[in-house]
Amino acid sequence: MGYGFSREDVAYLGSPAGIAALTEVDRLELTQASHLRDLARVRREYGDSAAALVETVRLRRKAGAKLADAGDWLFTDDALQQATPTVVARQRAARLAGRAVHDVTCSIGAELAELARVCPAVIGSDLDDARLSMAAHNLAGRRNVLLAKADALVPVSRGTVVIADPARRADGKRTHDPAKLQPPLPDLLAAYPGRDIAVKCAPGLDFDRLDWSGEIEVVSLDGAVREACLWSAGLSDPAVTRRATVSSSAGPSFTLTDAEPDDIPEQEPGDWIIDPDGAVVRAGLVRHYAAKHGLWQLDPRIAYLTGNAVPPGTRGFRVLDRLDYREKTLRAELRRHDCGPLEILVRGVEVDPDKLRRTLKPQGTQPFTLVITRIDRTPTAFLCTAIAAAPPPRTL
Repeated sequence: MGYGFSREDVAYLGSPAGIAALTEVDRLELTQASHLRDLARVRREYGDSAAALVETVRLRRKAGAKLADAGDWLFTDDALQQATPTVVARQRAARLAGRAVHDVTCSIGAELAELARVCPAVIGSDLDDARLSMAAHNLAGRRNVLLAKADALVPVSRGTVVIADPARRADGKRTHDPAKLQPPLPDLLAAYPGRDIAVKCAPGLDFDRLDWSGEIEVVSLDGAVREACLWSAGLSDPAVTRRATVSSSAGPSFTLTDAEPDDIPEQEPGDWIIDPDGAVVRAGLVRHYAAKHGLWQLDPRIAYLTGNAVPPGTRGFRVLDRLDYREKTLRAELRRHDCGPLEILVRGVEVDPDKLRRTLKPQGTQPFTLVITRIDRTPTAFLCTAIAAAPPPRTL
């Protein structure tokens, strides 16, 4: 849960004395091994402020991998965990450039910081006093940002685009039930009828339980699916109901929608197997991705793709051999190829990769990838070598 910051803590941390103290505390290791020793030292020098100082330095060090230009920001542990990564927030802000926007669950201001770059007026509201105070510190100097204490379910603005990021935990556990988000998604949508709204949700949300007439965008960052965003009809193309946005911290990104073609051939496996990015899979755009890159599916019900070339920015697996899924056959083939390090990828069959690796006991020197899937209901294995392809061109 982390340290529970108060408004008094925030006021101190943002004061000249607090800033100087944070600079001194940042000189300490603050590792797991040194934690008790470092904390005792900070307590001797700064008394009751020690916990707030140590926690702030610890969170700032973690934030660097997620948020840009946030070296002097203030956080709570929960707020940092839920904060939208800068790359993702910046892409969303680009879709709202030129609009007045109200973030009704603004927390410590990570989303507001990017909106303020491209929007003429930005409002942030929250019910947590400490987080609002942190947002005021983090966004100091942004003249187009207004902060207010308000309930997300009680509209306090007019004519703005509404952005919301409901908490994704219920009873201490992550939830995929829209009604158990905080605030509940059905209540949130009901509070803003007819308004342009974008709502960030967990990517595992059961979209089939939503009566949503706009767009559902699934976003990944550096290979990990991060969120789904619901865009109301007024903020989306009427031809688009699903979008996948594949982002990278290194810069290149691409987007794919269900308005693009999805006609693909039915053919035997090609030279390569491609595992599409999770955002493409979760958005239901595997066939669209395949059509865009001249690929086809190994099986119509499985998300693995195949073809004779690897799309830019995608990891591909060159097929060396196609095998029946029998452990005796696999063991002999791995031994024949002098297989050592073995990556096992599974989709569409009940196989535990770690257990299978222990059973196969590869003891050679050469690295391989074993792709196990179902083709026409028959478990099938492909022995492959893997490559990491060049980055894709930027198309966002």
